Amino acid sequence: MAGHSKWANIKHRKGKQDAKRAKIFTKHARLITVAVRQGGADPEYNAALKNAIEKAKADNMPNDNIERAIKKGAGGLEGDNYEAVVYEGYGPGGVAVIVEALTDNKNRTAGNVRYYFDKNGGKLGTSGCVGFMFDRKGQIMIENDGEIDEEELMDIALEAGAEDFISEEEGFEIITAPEDFGAVRDALAEKGYEFISADVKMLPQTTTKLESEEQVKAMNKMIDMMEDDDDIQNVYHNWEME
Repeated sequence: MAGHSKWANIKHRKGKQDAKRAKIFTKHARLITVAVRQGGADPEYNAALKNAIEKAKADNMPNDNIERAIKKGAGGLEGDNYEAVVYEGYGPGGVAVIVEALTDNKNRTAGNVRYYFDKNGGKLGTSGCVGFMFDRKGQIMIENDGEIDEEELMDIALEAGAEDFISEEEGFEIITAPEDFGAVRDALAEKGYEFISADVKMLPQTTTKLESEEQVKAMNKMIDMMEDDDDIQNVYHNWEME
């Protein structure tokens, strides 16, 4: 059943994100700005920037906003020194949680993250406490609209360097090594495939079920609080959603 929950999870989050457009754009802008500072303003020579722009476009961020974020990064405006920080901990029921942040104030963000865990029956852990339960992989999800030739899709993906191709009722999941993600995504995009999601993520090796309605509520609340925080870019977990 893990397959179904994965698709449900992505659609559920997409729906939630639609309601939080402005917040999502703020996060994308920060990611783009940081990518430009670290690797220059040309996406052809800066894979992190290219990926950040693709993600922003997938969430329908207007080109004006994207351009503005690139200019801001290139201009190197003072007072915006974001750094990437990763927090690890346990949600309700011992679910493993990884939080990736881009922040200009680590103390503020650490305090907030600790609060989100504590408030919902979770616990902020030490670095590395759950990281080993996840693999960093490129993941591309393509919905099955009934028109897709599975063989053809698989051939293109594997030829471009994908590690794994998983076919499910709802659609197709393509897994890559992080360094091959860009090439595989571009090869599929060039052939006109549309993605429900495409990103380098922390994918859990195993999943954990929550036993009670209370735990499910608390887990959802914790994820919501984290995703509402402008400093937090990604929340990964190994909760098996029903």
